[in-house]
Amino acid sequence: MTTTLYGPVFRADPHAVYRAMREEGPVHRVELAGDVEAWLITRYDDAKAALTDPRLVKGVLHPPNRLGIPKDVHSAITHHMLSADPPDHTRLRRLVSATFTPRRIEALRPRITELTVQLLDAMHGLGEADLIETFAFPLPIAVISELLGVPVEDRDSFRDWSNLVTSPGDRRTESPGAVIALHGYVQELIARKRRAPGDDLLSGMLAVRDDGDRLTEDELASTVFLLLIAGHETTVNLIGNGAYRLLEERERWVELRARRELLPSAIEEFLRFDSPVQTSTTRVSAAPLTVGGVDIPAGAMVLISLLSANMDGERYPDPEHLRLSRTGTPHLAFGHGIHYCLGAPLARLEAQIAFTGLLDRFPDLRMAVSPADLTWRPGSLIHGLEALPVAGLTPRHS
Repeated sequence: MTTTLYGPVFRADPHAVYRAMREEGPVHRVELAGDVEAWLITRYDDAKAALTDPRLVKGVLHPPNRLGIPKDVHSAITHHMLSADPPDHTRLRRLVSATFTPRRIEALRPRITELTVQLLDAMHGLGEADLIETFAFPLPIAVISELLGVPVEDRDSFRDWSNLVTSPGDRRTESPGAVIALHGYVQELIARKRRAPGDDLLSGMLAVRDDGDRLTEDELASTVFLLLIAGHETTVNLIGNGAYRLLEERERWVELRARRELLPSAIEEFLRFDSPVQTSTTRVSAAPLTVGGVDIPAGAMVLISLLSANMDGERYPDPEHLRLSRTGTPHLAFGHGIHYCLGAPLARLEAQIAFTGLLDRFPDLRMAVSPADLTWRPGSLIHGLEALPVAGLTPRHS
């Protein structure tokens, strides 16, 4: 039996759908968009093992060109480490990691704080606003622009293209043009950084070498796209989903304002409870394998539900209760194994600064609609709200 996922019922309450699937069994045949069938792994232990199983590979995949963009553009945005297996993955990750260092990330802290203050200033006095549009989206795109060295005068265009590339629903028709324009801009930016390097990640990736090896033009462009889409989307939804859960039962907001020492564990709980990346990127079984007692044939498409695994009651006590103080239960929100998210430290840093700013600035923040009025974005990859209307954007006067 094949289950159809990601329709209206799923968008209304994805946790309920995954709960039913876990109770029924650990692995399910599911139908994706375009009548594509895949095997979906839903329980924690099986998911963690699958993320490191060498029989589940990516290198045999040719990422589908569903947007109909030119072949050369498609090639130039899909040659990155998330779509590669060892030894290619090992080489790409080593080259990118050499410049995307913890020191570089920590050096962004003052600028992230400054950008956060600017966005909160712009929200002040609005009364009501969509927290995704006014805060959760623009902060990460500004940070990734800083990281890559995108000039200030180009950032409005860069943000517009990024928004269109990642837009769900009816705006997907605008994505091909945005992908082509963004690719052209990235090529131009690479050429500019080659002529005049700066103290930014892109310049660092251009300069890095390992025994004479270096990133190719397609690998550079693809890595920029990966950082833009994967890294940016993760942080948008970490902030948006976390704010939603704090305001859904507002005593959580009050508790976190009073007990700031809980912020690090709260961020990890947001990641566990509402994993920003819903499923792993696609893998293919290079050989037959058995997962949770279910036989998966060779050549099958396999997805691993990070969102479902992180709510598995066999792994987490009382998993559907969001506890700001929960500790000692590592999650899979950033993946596991060789494809563990390279940008996880940056996402955590942005979330820490973003939530600190919101808690300080808007003590009266509350949801402006009922939780039942909110919808989750469509699709199998991203787990995030389409919008989060909030009120209370004027600080309490003492």
